[in-house]
Amino acid sequence: MKEKNNLIQRNNIVRASIMGANDGIISIAGIVIGVSGATSHIGTILLAGFAGTLAGTVSMAMGEYVSVSSQRDAQEKIIQEQKVALATNYQNEFDFVYQKYRADGISNELAHKATDEMMKKDALATTVRERHGFTIGQELSAKGAAIASMLSFPTGALLPMLAISLIPKSWSALATFISVLIALGFTGYAAAYLNGADKKHATFRNIIAGILTMLVTYVVGLLFKQGGL
Repeated sequence: MKEKNNLIQRNNIVRASIMGANDGIISIAGIVIGVSGATSHIGTILLAGFAGTLAGTVSMAMGEYVSVSSQRDAQEKIIQEQKVALATNYQNEFDFVYQKYRADGISNELAHKATDEMMKKDALATTVRERHGFTIGQELSAKGAAIASMLSFPTGALLPMLAISLIPKSWSALATFISVLIALGFTGYAAAYLNGADKKHATFRNIIAGILTMLVTYVVGLLFKQGGL
């Protein structure tokens, strides 16, 4: 059980890291590409990118912490409600688990025996798992997810920041555009692999999101430049 819980926690941290890096790449790419459409002054572009990185880092970390904490609070409420249900109407909870096993195709005798053994061993864990789909003691770590996001967002943000600043001005926007799309392809694939989703679809979707983000912000930057703002 402990090893399984550790695996779940590691997967949660990896998920938060991948999504944090992905958001860092796409968000800061949108900012620096957008500002580069309005001005070629590298100091202004990097300042905007740095401000976006700082804001994004705090936002991602707090967002992950609040999200996971809210999920844990909801699970704790369910556990408390299930304790009351077992104390006030044990037979109803027993019947629910039994009927669920029967619906899965288990024979009447075997379903009753399995339900009886599971309920005697840990009625609360059994009913929570069968009714609500999560296992007690395997709640996700809000702090771990927050720290992972806090570290991965600025790491992802480094790519567009370095590309826009180190490559000659005549090629910097295009080079940033291409490098960001390649990176988004990797993060999209990694996220799909972790979630067991369609890798090609997820990768393509992530790249399209990056293209749209950078195109929209670049066009807005050009409009500001042409308007003399």
